[in-house]
Amino acid sequence: MGSQPGATHLEALKDTAESSGVQLQVVEVRKPDDLAGAFSAFRSRPQALIILPSPMMHAESARLAELAVKHQLPGTSMAPQFAATGGVLSYGPDLPEAAERCAILVAKILDGANPGDLPVERPTKFRLIINLKTAKALGLQIPDSVLARADQVIR
Repeated sequence: MGSQPGATHLEALKDTAESSGVQLQVVEVRKPDDLAGAFSAFRSRPQALIILPSPMMHAESARLAELAVKHQLPGTSMAPQFAATGGVLSYGPDLPEAAERCAILVAKILDGANPGDLPVERPTKFRLIINLKTAKALGLQIPDSVLARADQVIR
């Protein structure tokens, strides 16, 4: 049986939070109609929001960015449109590059390669997008060293 979208990410996040002494609050959202209510489901006021990857969260990125800003929460997501539509930042695989890699693998399979013989590929390029306008509106100061590493800064 397959795992839930984001389950691997959640386990890694739990491990990191525990080893760093950070208290993690997890709120599960199963459908878009649950998004607005999820912000009131926290046990205590969170300091930040991490949106785990799933097809629904990807599709709802703009709405999530809007809700995060409305609730004065700096947030991050792997979906680039999260930062592009008002979230503080996004960091994740370069999706166009990943699509190219998928196309190359499909071409190999169509040319007769056995899919089981092809190596599993992980993303090699990641994109950091920072929405400086949103960060400033939330009273956050992004260090110059981080801004210098960004692939895109939205001013």
